[in-house]
Amino acid sequence: MAAKPKKPAKGKKAKYWSGEVTLKSAALDLEGGVFALDDPKDIAESLRRSAEESKRRKAGPFQSAMSMLNFYINRAGKNLPARRKKILEQAKVELRRLYGRE
Repeated sequence: MAAKPKKPAKGKKAKYWSGEVTLKSAALDLEGGVFALDDPKDIAESLRRSAEESKRRKAGPFQSAMSMLNFYINRAGKNLPARRKKILEQAKVELRRLYGRE
């Protein structure tokens, strides 16, 4: 018998914290739909713009952008189709290229 999901405390919404982080990151203000783009270069460039424009990030722009990309990939887990994961992994390569860290 499978365990029943826990109910949220009274007055709280039942949401995943990872979705909240992706939408309202304190480190970066992401452009809408960045992770849904089909071109790895476009994803990398969007993350770079977001990281470089952010005044709230604690780390450098490269680390902030790469961290957000890794966070998204890790949180999607098994639900991420192979095609999408391949695009996002290629975006990592492009991000490294943009920052001269090949």
